[in-house]
Amino acid sequence: MLRSLYSGISGLRSHQTMLDVTGNNIANVNTTAFKASAVRFQDTLSQLVQGAGGPQETVGGTNPAQVGLGVRVAGISTNFTQGSTQATGRSLDMMISGDGFFTVQAGGETLYTRAGAFDIDPLGRLTSEGALVLGWSAVNGVVNTGGGIGPITIPRNAVAPAVGTDAATVAGNLPSDATVGTALTRDIQVYDDLGGAHTLTLTFTRTAAGWDVAGNDGQGGTATGAMTFVDGELATGGSLTVGGVTVDLSQVTGFAELRTVSIKQQNGREAGTLQNYTMSKDGTLIGSFSNGATQPLARLSLATFVNPGGLEKAGGSAYRATINSGVATLGTPGSDGIGELVGGALEMSNVDLSQEFTNLIVAQRGFQANARIITTSDEVLQELTNLKR
Repeated sequence: MLRSLYSGISGLRSHQTMLDVTGNNIANVNTTAFKASAVRFQDTLSQLVQGAGGPQETVGGTNPAQVGLGVRVAGISTNFTQGSTQATGRSLDMMISGDGFFTVQAGGETLYTRAGAFDIDPLGRLTSEGALVLGWSAVNGVVNTGGGIGPITIPRNAVAPAVGTDAATVAGNLPSDATVGTALTRDIQVYDDLGGAHTLTLTFTRTAAGWDVAGNDGQGGTATGAMTFVDGELATGGSLTVGGVTVDLSQVTGFAELRTVSIKQQNGREAGTLQNYTMSKDGTLIGSFSNGATQPLARLSLATFVNPGGLEKAGGSAYRATINSGVATLGTPGSDGIGELVGGALEMSNVDLSQEFTNLIVAQRGFQANARIITTSDEVLQELTNLKR
């Protein structure tokens, strides 16, 4: 049988594979984080018709004569270049800007993906297309990235602990032209170590030398002090401690007319419940609580590979490690060459439609040319069978 017939068949098969790969790329042009593939061809074994001849004294050498036996698919490579950014505005959508893969768990198997459209299931677990997203969970607001990773769970009943007030700051102006005996009262809400609230009252009373200040926390704690001013600036009496709360008075001034003295801030708060959460660029899931506190809830882990081209596609925009990809190296976003995270955005497919349609034409013409080889070989065989009539 003619060798060309089988060469044509191998060409049909190979170009059909190219058509399949190109069609799959085009079909996934809008798939989140999809990475396009490309087919590489190589020739098969060649039949040696005549071996090489060495040169002689009076005769030159001859090259080997070989007839090729067709083509085959050498490999299908995945293009891991960065896709474009698609802004979504959704707080749980994350895009990796740079190298790395999200680590997920599906059916007990660890997989890797760049599709960052996350959701929360009824158990509070962070998921990606049904797979559990892996990372480090926080314990008392502290994330230990040196430990093992596990499914990230958002504790809906999380509580930010109460913080007792031990410092407060007063700012503003006490009027130097106030008459002796003028009293100004300012209140501030402070908290004990269990989050119990009570009112700390500061009373400023004008004296001939300056201002006296008296504090009462309503819990039996009292204190008094005296404040003097030189050219409107505080000279003495820069602080007052009332019931364990140190009140900083150093920012108070003593110019005329203005009665703007007020409590600027205090460092205590009551216990709070989780209200909302956001994702930062370093992969930390930060919870916002009803008492104004913010603290880490968990942190995403990203994986990198020595040879990402060796990963095997597992469906659902996920990949699994193979012997040629190497083992995954886990790290945190933005460290050790790992990409950063962009919140409220997704990575688009990196399929180049102009290139893919060009590949369609190339594959189609290659398929037609190889089909012509088969029909031509068939005509030759037809002539052979017609020799005997």
